[in-house]
Amino acid sequence: MKIFSGFPAGKLEVTPLPNLFFSELLPAIDDLAELKVTLHLFWLLAHRKTPYVRASELRADRTLLQSLAADAQPDQALARALERAVARGTLLQWNNAEETWYFMNTERGRRALENIEQEAPPRANLAPEPVPAQERPNIFTLYEQNIGLLTPMLVEELKEAEREYPDEWIADAIRLAVENNKRSWRYARKILERWKTEGRDARQKKKTWYDETYAPFVKR
Repeated sequence: MKIFSGFPAGKLEVTPLPNLFFSELLPAIDDLAELKVTLHLFWLLAHRKTPYVRASELRADRTLLQSLAADAQPDQALARALERAVARGTLLQWNNAEETWYFMNTERGRRALENIEQEAPPRANLAPEPVPAQERPNIFTLYEQNIGLLTPMLVEELKEAEREYPDEWIADAIRLAVENNKRSWRYARKILERWKTEGRDARQKKKTWYDETYAPFVKR
């Protein structure tokens, strides 16, 4: 048994839990893996901008898998816990052609899921199984971490951009959008379109040419 050394002195970050969790949900949970996964999702969703967690993120989450290590097969324990939490109503689940997303059954989660479902294509056209985490393009995570909620419509736009532009261009365009306080894909896409038309270094070359040609004659 690993001995916990205690919480250190000073100000600590906290994760809020609704009182209903203790009065109604906790007494009803009879599976340890389900309890651990539920608490872990409360923690994840409390400290991120997006109101959902992707299944691939959970399968790659070392902290979560370590907490399930007592089970002979942590991956199966995770899948079972998620299934039970969804069946209990703690979590809301949504599938698209790429991934399975989980939302906490709170006002924020329900509203986000409703918005996504309004934009989503018919469920009959969606693949039933998520793509393994290693096959998912990094552009989705990049967008979520820097800009915000990823809707099905944006998924298609990002996939199209990934086919058209190098990964480095996309990452730099999103970074510039954040630096300029223009956190939107529309802004980042305009940057990519300009780079494609003018060349990525066109603006810097123009500035350098101007400085070298006219700077000596400009009054300081």
